[in-house]
Amino acid sequence: MKKRLFVISLGMALLLAGCGQSAENTTGAVDTISQDAEQTEDTQEQSNAASETMEDAVSISLSDDSVTVDGEEISTESTAAVYAANDIVYYEAGKDFTYGEGTTADEHSKEEADAHTVIHITQPGTYALSGKLSAGQIAVDLGEDAEDNPDAVVTLILNGVDINCSVAPAVIFYNVYECGSTEEEDAAKDVDTSDAGANVMIADGTENNITGSYVARIYKSVELSEDGTEVVDSKKLHKYDGAFYSKMSMNVNGGEEGSGVLNIIAENEGLDSELHLTINGGNINITSGNDGINTNEDGISVTTINGGTLNITVDGGTGEGDGIDSNGWLVINGGTVIASACALSADAGIDSDMGIHINGGTVIATGNMLDRISESTQNYAVFSFAENQSGNTTYSLKNAEGDVVAEAAPGNDFTYLIFSTADIEEGTYSLWRDEIQLAGASGGAMMAGAPGMGGGQMERPEGAENFDGMEPPEGAEMPDIETAPAEGAEMPDIFGRSETEGNPDGMGRIYGQEPSEEMEMPEGMERPDGTEGGRGNRDEMSNDEVSTDFAVAEGGNYFSNVREAE
Repeated sequence: MKKRLFVISLGMALLLAGCGQSAENTTGAVDTISQDAEQTEDTQEQSNAASETMEDAVSISLSDDSVTVDGEEISTESTAAVYAANDIVYYEAGKDFTYGEGTTADEHSKEEADAHTVIHITQPGTYALSGKLSAGQIAVDLGEDAEDNPDAVVTLILNGVDINCSVAPAVIFYNVYECGSTEEEDAAKDVDTSDAGANVMIADGTENNITGSYVARIYKSVELSEDGTEVVDSKKLHKYDGAFYSKMSMNVNGGEEGSGVLNIIAENEGLDSELHLTINGGNINITSGNDGINTNEDGISVTTINGGTLNITVDGGTGEGDGIDSNGWLVINGGTVIASACALSADAGIDSDMGIHINGGTVIATGNMLDRISESTQNYAVFSFAENQSGNTTYSLKNAEGDVVAEAAPGNDFTYLIFSTADIEEGTYSLWRDEIQLAGASGGAMMAGAPGMGGGQMERPEGAENFDGMEPPEGAEMPDIETAPAEGAEMPDIFGRSETEGNPDGMGRIYGQEPSEEMEMPEGMERPDGTEGGRGNRDEMSNDEVSTDFAVAEGGNYFSNVREAE
């Protein structure tokens, strides 16, 4: 398994926002001082409240030999608030095509599943988990009516717990209160999940390990073709992609000191919610086979990061995966986000269908694909490398005085690097790989400009043409990544997202396609000098067109053809 070391230079106060976001300000004016104070106060109140409930929490002590609840042996009666059973939900081997969509790689034997002990939580309340369960799962289910019941709220306090599950998620929230809406007319990037029924607190001074698998799609009902040989329509009964999973909106909080650690090791995806996910604190380290974090309601889900530290590495176990993938919006208000996408595929460190919004904190993201940043209230720099970069090498951004502003050693190979912190001010910077100075060409208006302009057309870098295991999104056909469109041809909207906020005019993230000379750029955007014929012309740039000086303007900045200085 690949390991990753990140060293970050921070010279800022993190914006520790509360879990609720304010309504969109139509005037564009924001009182940042009072807003930051309110966010910090809200988060502090949450942490204090969580600490106070620790004393009143139901204590669940895990062990392979025995499990106790408040010091008493756990019940096996399903009527108890907490009980144990060997009834884990998993994808069973030996079923025919009417059972589900899993392959042989997704299957598990009944013997393997029966070896797992499920700790069921069936009543609202706060539960503190400690100890080790080598084969088991924590399953929260308050009943079918819980989704509409504001009192159906469970908080899991991770108080030094180690849970391993090889057939399904190690922790899963099935039915609790859902504070959000799945209606498209209610969709917005600013959501308030403070009333969510699924809550997790990482206790101060503890280290918690969650190692989990996933459950491929299992059918609830199917409609077969006339000859009965294939499924033409189906309803889902189960499908859980993440090692730490919630079917409802979920909050993750740190303690008062924010010193607790949560390590998630995932066979497939890491930390998932089917609607919204809000992270307010704690130290979260994710190593995943696919997306590190995923919120998966198309055009609706919001992943919000208000505080804490996230270290995410996609280890390539499935051959693909973004660091953070929101099927709706990604909003970063504070904290530190370090995300490294799969080295084997055209994926991004941070990815969102509806738009990426950076309002504070530190963001360091690497991958082989760039997804546009829709809006940022702080400056950021995007570096596109001429050649694939090796992981576990230190990359440093230094200001004109030679001071390190941001520094990271991504664990995965990559071709795109994003730095965003409040320390990046307007001025001239240099970029270093270990002790080697790098040079590049300014991308001009492709990324720079006022907040909200974003990056327009994004493409896969040269040297990253082939990615085994990469598949297009469901319902989309992958274009021929080896061949640019003919002169005068229009760029295909290969992901069908031309009407979304994050991808205007069909110019969102593009896999391997290069714009033709006849192609028009979106309104308000210009090609950087020397790139009239598309990215392919960058190899033809003369040495005097690249520079070791990276001039950062206000907003977003894009630098291409980055390579060793000559």
